[in-house]
Amino acid sequence: MSLAALAFAAGAAALQLQAALPALGWALVVPLLLLVGLRYRAALIAAACAAGFFWAAACAQWRMSDWLASDLEGRDIAVVGVVSALPALMERGVRFELDVESAEGEQRLPGKVLISWYRNAGDEDAAPGAMVHAGERWAFTVRLRRPHGLVNPHGFDYEAWLLERGIGATGYVRARPEPRRLGERNSFLDLVERAREAVRDRFNAVLGATPAAGILAALAVGDQRAISREVWQLFNRTGVTHLMSISGLHVTLVSGLVAWLVATLWRRVPALVLRLPARKAAAAGAICGALGYTLLAGYGVPAQRTFWMVSVVAVALWSGRISSPWRVLALALGAIVFFDPWAPLAPGLWLSFGAVLLIFYAAVGWNEPGTKVAQWARIQWAITVGLAPAALLLFGQVSIAGPLANAVAIPLVSVVITPLALIAAVVPVDALLHLCAWLVQWLLEFLEWCAALPGALWQQHVPPVWAVVVAAAGAGWVLAPRGIPWRASGFALMAPAFCLTPPGPAGGEAWITTFDVGQGLAVLVRTANHSVLYDAGPAYGTESDSGSRVVVPALRGQGVAQLDLAVLSHEDSDHIGGATTVLETFEVAALATSLPSSHALNALALTARRCQAGDAWTWDGVRFEFLHPGSAPVAKRNDLSCVLRIAAGEHAM
Repeated sequence: MSLAALAFAAGAAALQLQAALPALGWALVVPLLLLVGLRYRAALIAAACAAGFFWAAACAQWRMSDWLASDLEGRDIAVVGVVSALPALMERGVRFELDVESAEGEQRLPGKVLISWYRNAGDEDAAPGAMVHAGERWAFTVRLRRPHGLVNPHGFDYEAWLLERGIGATGYVRARPEPRRLGERNSFLDLVERAREAVRDRFNAVLGATPAAGILAALAVGDQRAISREVWQLFNRTGVTHLMSISGLHVTLVSGLVAWLVATLWRRVPALVLRLPARKAAAAGAICGALGYTLLAGYGVPAQRTFWMVSVVAVALWSGRISSPWRVLALALGAIVFFDPWAPLAPGLWLSFGAVLLIFYAAVGWNEPGTKVAQWARIQWAITVGLAPAALLLFGQVSIAGPLANAVAIPLVSVVITPLALIAAVVPVDALLHLCAWLVQWLLEFLEWCAALPGALWQQHVPPVWAVVVAAAGAGWVLAPRGIPWRASGFALMAPAFCLTPPGPAGGEAWITTFDVGQGLAVLVRTANHSVLYDAGPAYGTESDSGSRVVVPALRGQGVAQLDLAVLSHEDSDHIGGATTVLETFEVAALATSLPSSHALNALALTARRCQAGDAWTWDGVRFEFLHPGSAPVAKRNDLSCVLRIAAGEHAM
């Protein structure tokens, strides 16, 4: 059974690697394999793998069949729908998911769309975010487009995220005709969303626009959108990002607490114990606790995965038929992938299961009881070493300060701050929120200290898959039970993933990568020993930009540690919107622009100069030359754009 569950998950993961969906008629191979499986066990495993593959394909077909029709893109459409989830406040408005109930002219629209409602230019009083609430029914005129995301190496797959959430179109509200509020829908999930919104609004009202307000909202109701980019960077550097997601650790903690309370109270009533053992009552309580917290967290995908995992464990405890933790984990993985075939795309899935597996694996042979501190240190060591290869593959970095940061942050956040935040969500006592805020502020100061330690973060290129597989085997050897010889030799197997030099151009060659940034431009030019970035793409409001979403992850993935030159062609935001992030992240030896000398970006590089026609130089056999602007005056700002010619051998651009 456990092998079949793993095979099912592997099949679903294999589907996510395909460039196109297969014809579902091929799914007929599954019953044929099942028939053969009556005689050969291997055929049953193959049938489970094929079932996972075609189940994921069928789910994708169903979701994509609900996408917006191409002929409706860019047209004004009158719709009536219900705000189905907690609205996200933005600098210029609000973004929310809308369950479409009807559209003009009986036009067929997707069941769920993602809508942005922007404040009119110059209208500071009418903020849409203050008007739209979860569960409300509205009449809008919207302009929609089919799901579309940027395609870049090492970047976020926005289109897959939309597909996973069942969103069939994105768009925005038109100012005319004026939107109208039509009432409310009072389903159970709508009531839950209103409760989440009330908690978030109260946290913001009491704590104001502070980092603590966003972090506490993330821990209590799963709304991470108020956490600033700077705080996320701090969490990434110290390896505690997982604590801000209502996923494995938090849902498990709450479900375990509920299970303990149910079992304790159950045993005090003999009549109840005679009807149902306390162990089974605790298992049912764990499922209820996990479900309740998952709903409070907005039923987000990471929390859903943990809910199904807790459910499988609880059912195993109820039945008493599954004793091996390995089997429980395998069945939990199969259940998660069945309900969410896109789960294999999420790094959190593999990191969560990997951490649990490492704890079980590393605990084998730990016969000495030791102190609590020693046991905790062993766990942190096992997770750090065991997940290092996966962290390199997924993120191109390993937090060296992570064990120290997590040793303090995990118990503080999980055992103290999160329970207090949940109590504060129910009990309207401002002092409790201020206590939570003080603890969060102390934690942030501690994490800043950890991040400032020498060598706190190891960053490099993303290693090849074979090196990661070898490194994982080496980590398994290092963490093997006592008695296994030469365990320290496992570090030698891990070395290639950390030490291999990324591939690069030879002398006289230039590798040029044009990034997909939407409207705008960002181009990386690499020679044998130098890197040049031409433009940095647009900004997407104050929340993010193409620098953080596209350019920085891609440069790190390719092993670019610093930029010898950054060129910002002109002042339009779709060309320099991501520059601040890039210049703050990488050391930039020189910046060449057509920007005014007083522009703030000039101060972020070691040296800054203006582009000038005739400036030329050669790096590693590749010639660079500015062709424009010259010294003659121009009528328009865009006519000052820097034009750079690159020539390598017989090729030039």
